[in-house]
Amino acid sequence: METVILAVFLAVLAIVFISKTVFVVRQHQRGVIATFGKYSRTVNPGLVFVFPFIQSLRYIDMRETVLDVAPQDVITKDNAMVTVDAVVYYEVTDPFRNAYNVVDFVRAAMKLAQTNLRNVIGDLELDQALTSRETINVRLREILDDATDKWGVRVTRVEIQTIDPPRDITEAMSRQMKAERDKRAAILEAEGTRQSQILEAEGQKQSAILRAEGEAAAIEKVAEADKFRELTVAEGEGQAIERVFQAIHNGDPTNDLLAVKYLEMLGKVADGKATKIFLPLESSGMLAGIAAAGVAFKEGMEATEMEGDDDPDQGDRATSNT
Repeated sequence: METVILAVFLAVLAIVFISKTVFVVRQHQRGVIATFGKYSRTVNPGLVFVFPFIQSLRYIDMRETVLDVAPQDVITKDNAMVTVDAVVYYEVTDPFRNAYNVVDFVRAAMKLAQTNLRNVIGDLELDQALTSRETINVRLREILDDATDKWGVRVTRVEIQTIDPPRDITEAMSRQMKAERDKRAAILEAEGTRQSQILEAEGQKQSAILRAEGEAAAIEKVAEADKFRELTVAEGEGQAIERVFQAIHNGDPTNDLLAVKYLEMLGKVADGKATKIFLPLESSGMLAGIAAAGVAFKEGMEATEMEGDDDPDQGDRATSNT
């Protein structure tokens, strides 16, 4: 019986000894070993052996961790109360400083983030705070990174989750936004009407220009057609006159024939509604020739009659011939 109890005691002692001697450090961890409470070394992931009751091992998580900063009321530069909520992303870079330079890193980082959040937003007006989240994030990250460097921690990101102004300010901002949107809508509508009128006027202008150009082109074509017709007619009349003149010249007409033709032409000229007829200057000579021909013809007739009186038989023959 005593042998069994001794065996059990030795087994328990062996288990305790092994649990105090053999440790496993995971991939995302680092181990800080202290001998009699004094820092000895930092071990990497894997199987680690320490002297039991003499050395101790502390695990340090090296993964990036999220710290949720509790919502708090902050007064802006223009005395507006806003509620701000943020999150901080950090990771351990030095296990030794993280283990020995701060007692409770999470609580210390929380208080540090809240304090600097008040300072950063307190330097901004409400409109700046609402529209400059990226600027606030960068400034907070720089401040927290510098402050936590001695704790072996690097702050990677800071994100402002919400910035909630009071209800009355929210309602005023909503009315202001609505008024601004109505103003922009009215401006856009007026601009659209203006552009429409400009385009309509431009279209009418182009239409009038094209219509005028079309009418001018039509007038030009009609004028060219009339000119061509007149030239053709004139050319035809010229050729006709030339042929008539050539025919008259070839026929060798006498002055009596020309006078008769001239009289016929004068009859055609007078055959109209005009009350006055202007004769060319050359017509006086032609009329004189006609008058002379008439006198000669009259004298010839009188001489014939006288001869008839002298010869009765001849007169009878003339009468019978008539």
